[in-house]
Amino acid sequence: QVQLVESGGGLVHTGGSLRLSCAASGRTFSNNAMGWFRQTPGKERELVAAISRSGGSTYYADSVKGRFTLSRDNAKNTVYLQMNSLKPEDTAGYYCAASASAGWVSVRLKLDEYDYWGQGTQVTVSS
Repeated sequence: QVQLVESGGGLVHTGGSLRLSCAASGRTFSNNAMGWFRQTPGKERELVAAISRSGGSTYYADSVKGRFTLSRDNAKNTVYLQMNSLKPEDTAGYYCAASASAGWVSVRLKLDEYDYWGQGTQVTVSS
């Protein structure tokens, strides 16, 4: 089992920045590939960014590429999503997820490949 707790969400103006953190406990953190998803009411949860167990491989959705940076600190059992140049369309609930089945350098891109989920943190970008 892995427990995930997100933090760092909030209200920010267009062009601002936020850093989301996801702290993990339970199963050895480095055994999990990690991802951040987001969801707005009435829409499906979508992958924003993903990172491999090693931290050396990352994936970004086209909508956030160049603005968001995902990193992990395996010693601190934490993954970080740095979000810059935020736009109103980034407004959503953001969810951290862990995949227990990935190889050392693999990222996981599909929602059903993730085994554990946090409760989410709200990000609101005002125009």
